[in-house]
Amino acid sequence: QSKEYENLKHERSQFLWSVLEKIIPDIRQRAKLVQVGTPLTHQRFLRRHRGSYGPAIKADEGSFPFPKTPIDGLLLCGDSCFPGIGVPAVAGSGLLAANSVSLDSIQPQLQLLDTLKSR
Repeated sequence: QSKEYENLKHERSQFLWSVLEKIIPDIRQRAKLVQVGTPLTHQRFLRRHRGSYGPAIKADEGSFPFPKTPIDGLLLCGDSCFPGIGVPAVAGSGLLAANSVSLDSIQPQLQLLDTLKSR
């Protein structure tokens, strides 16, 4: 990419650094590797259309689809499924898909989490 593009990436990343520095003042010195991702990065490495995150769904026009598909046994998860975009939401969509496999799977998972919390 051009020098102008690299400068713009650097400039745009400064806001995130400033927010992080409010919590971890020396975060820049502690960072071992810094990689700034852009929509072009997402398009190239994640194969996302135009570098997008999930579908563009307006809140008043619909919601993200749930894991079930018309194909028996095929479930979906990720940023294009309910509950949506972002790491916590994507993890939640994976949990929903996993629990959709069998209602019997929920209780053993909760017991395992309780066991892990007590360690």
